[in-house]
Amino acid sequence: MAISAELVKRLRDKTGAGMADCKKALEEANGDEAKAIEVLRKKGAASAAKRSDRVAKEGVIAAAVSEDRKRGVIAEVNSETDFVARNESFVQFAQDVANAALAASPNSHEEFLLAKMANGATISEEVGAQTGRLGEKLEARRFEMLTEPNGFVTSYIHPGAKLGVLVAISGANDSPTGREIAMQVAAMNPMALDRSGISTEQMDKELEIYRTQARNEGKKEDIIERIAKNKLEKFYQDNCLTEQSFIKDAAKTITDLLKESGNLKITGFVRMQLGEQHKHAEQAQEAVA
Repeated sequence: MAISAELVKRLRDKTGAGMADCKKALEEANGDEAKAIEVLRKKGAASAAKRSDRVAKEGVIAAAVSEDRKRGVIAEVNSETDFVARNESFVQFAQDVANAALAASPNSHEEFLLAKMANGATISEEVGAQTGRLGEKLEARRFEMLTEPNGFVTSYIHPGAKLGVLVAISGANDSPTGREIAMQVAAMNPMALDRSGISTEQMDKELEIYRTQARNEGKKEDIIERIAKNKLEKFYQDNCLTEQSFIKDAAKTITDLLKESGNLKITGFVRMQLGEQHKHAEQAQEAVA
């Protein structure tokens, strides 16, 4: 099977082995990551055995919002075990990382790691210090920021701190609606804010799936396109935040809720879940210009 560069990089990150060795191991293991790690270990890649056993895959999501509520940050901080992730000092450390990122407003992961914490150490330095104290590999994995100069940013951390959301809303200085929408994003995991956020490629892919389904069901060609377009409408309603049914009142859409709350407008959102491979972040251009 073809071995993707992404798969090779992921194995290299886990094991510390060279890219060429990782590719050969994956080819030998037919793409099976666990077997590839065994291959590397058998070939004497000592660092592979060391690092593959120490992966920071647990942790928490933490968020911080500025006093004027115009800026917000959300971050993922990882530990090796859930035992440490539930430790009060680790949870506070993660919150301190989010606070430092909020103060620094970094533009890259490198700047994020160099942000100064309250004790004067950088996030990177404090990760190292906490690793020594707790006896586990820790990692400040990622962050995202939202700004809304003409409204506010609100955050929501789901109980357990494995999932968090930031939402930016214009049209008011603050509103309980912000938290309700953040909870909506957490529960319903929208792909985009509205239809403009769904790529043409995604739309074409969905249409082709629906056409194929209809043909497999024996539908006539003259109605297949209508069926596909109707299903695409349902896809938009399920995956575009503004078109989703409100989780607290299915008779309303999120657009209805925004109108009822004073014609508010969502200008961006981030949904961050522990350990996910791809973040979901979206902010309207006018909000970050």
